[in-house]
Amino acid sequence: MNKSLTIKKLCGYLWPKNIARVKALLLGSISLLIIGRLFVLGGPIAFKYLIDHLKENPQVFPTAIIIGFVVVRILAQTCNELRDYTFNIVSQRIFRQISVSVFSHLHSLSLKFHLNRQTGGLSRVIERGTKSLESISLFLMMTILPSLIESILLATLLWFWYSPICSLIMIITMTTYVVFTIFVSTWRLKIVKQMNELDNTSQTRAIDSLLNFETVKYFGNEQLETERFDQIQAVYEKTSRKFRSSLNFLNAGQAVIFSIGLGGMLTFAIIRASAGEITPGDVAALFAFSLQLVMPLFNLGFAYREIKQGIVNLGEMFSLLDQESDVKDSANAKSLTYEKGKITFENLSFSYNEDRKIINNINLVINPGETVAFVGTTGGGKSTLSRLLFRLYDPSDGRILIDDQDIKKVTQESLRQAIGIVPQDTVLFNDTIAYNIAYGAPQATFAEIQNAAKNADLDEFISKLSQGYETKVGERGLKLSGGEKQRVAIARMLLKKPKIYIFDEATSALDTTTEKRIQQSLQKISQGSTTIIIAHRLSTIVDADHIFVLDQGEIAEKGNHQQLLQQNGLYAKLWNQQILTPDTVAL
Repeated sequence: MNKSLTIKKLCGYLWPKNIARVKALLLGSISLLIIGRLFVLGGPIAFKYLIDHLKENPQVFPTAIIIGFVVVRILAQTCNELRDYTFNIVSQRIFRQISVSVFSHLHSLSLKFHLNRQTGGLSRVIERGTKSLESISLFLMMTILPSLIESILLATLLWFWYSPICSLIMIITMTTYVVFTIFVSTWRLKIVKQMNELDNTSQTRAIDSLLNFETVKYFGNEQLETERFDQIQAVYEKTSRKFRSSLNFLNAGQAVIFSIGLGGMLTFAIIRASAGEITPGDVAALFAFSLQLVMPLFNLGFAYREIKQGIVNLGEMFSLLDQESDVKDSANAKSLTYEKGKITFENLSFSYNEDRKIINNINLVINPGETVAFVGTTGGGKSTLSRLLFRLYDPSDGRILIDDQDIKKVTQESLRQAIGIVPQDTVLFNDTIAYNIAYGAPQATFAEIQNAAKNADLDEFISKLSQGYETKVGERGLKLSGGEKQRVAIARMLLKKPKIYIFDEATSALDTTTEKRIQQSLQKISQGSTTIIIAHRLSTIVDADHIFVLDQGEIAEKGNHQQLLQQNGLYAKLWNQQILTPDTVAL
């Protein structure tokens, strides 16, 4: 995203439409900033009168001047604190608004987007973007605007109090300082981009390695993973040194420019003081003014660099917000009207990329209340059909209908509310067992959670745990076995109470005895509902009303178990393989 568009979007958040309170607080904060800067200028002015008083009347204690100095300092600090307080309300509201927008938008994107993005790199983009938002708003209100306002006020004061020449020296110094800072910082931005890319790669590699911790252990490749990570860190180290040396050059150049400008103003002031045109107090005040400006000036350089880098980071994050989902509701989408649960696949084709078609012109009808099964060789398109029905993807050609309603013309929310799925790969949240089961229906009572666990044959296992339902399952559920995770997934799907059931290898990780108990429970619960079973273990689908055998994305065979055995085709071959080697998953 280009800088101008990023700044435009940022301004839209800083000055939001239809949020009068935020606008009022922002205006109040700017007003307090201006008033505070005026009081800040009062300090050196009081210092001038103090010096002149000590020269002319050293015997008289300058009570009024001291009180005035203290008062303006207190008022300046009070305005600053009030400014910080009001702007903090604004900035935190903006920070929350953008964070929620990004989080919500990422969840609205399709599965294709998330499969093509690496989680580590994505998390770094969001983290840097949100931090940059906070930094930009902070530096704008705490450094850029105060320095700009103080510079304008000081240039005006010098013009009328000292002379236009003194004011011009300050303006030239400031202009040179800003131009030099922008020039060098723009050069440094290229280094920052390199560091960001390396940081993304480093984070992604680290997360990927840690998520595959068991695999690393199985193959004894700890040293390999460390070396791969060190390769990235070595390049990052070299780039970081270059970044630091460029910072040293920038700081040195800024110091030289400011020192020359300050020397020029003081020289001119001393010449005028020697001629009796101004007092020693004026010279002292000028020096105090300059010192008062020096810290904001140095901070200005740092602030510019941070804002420049922050705009790049924000641009990456705003690009995520501009990313459109390839699966989205149509403009006139209506809620799915569920009647009986008839599902129609009409001329359905799909491919993840142009090189390979996963589903090729499938036509079939699943009648209301039927239990159908999809079996076939690995990569035949079985799980893809469930993803298309759940509308995680849209088909390349053809359409899917539920009760004669094209699922592309109904809202995704209503479609997914009607369908319950136990996916092939069960992933759990790093929370309690109760939370993961209740995810199927967040408002469910504890009794309903227990009942779902019982139907998933999970209650006996949970009763043996010291913390019961409050047991933490670990990241991605790694503290549970494959079978335990699968039963949690079944329980949360049952708690959802969907209209249509999809079981994608739902019991593949279970022993035979447990599998039979759960199947009996599932058959009882899903009785009368349209049910789709995707199976590798053919013994689990012998009672299905219809079995569709997929091969290379096409329906190679169809019928019930007995009919397919009589055809003596692919299904019969797979069945015989599993009968001969029952412990082997052949597909």
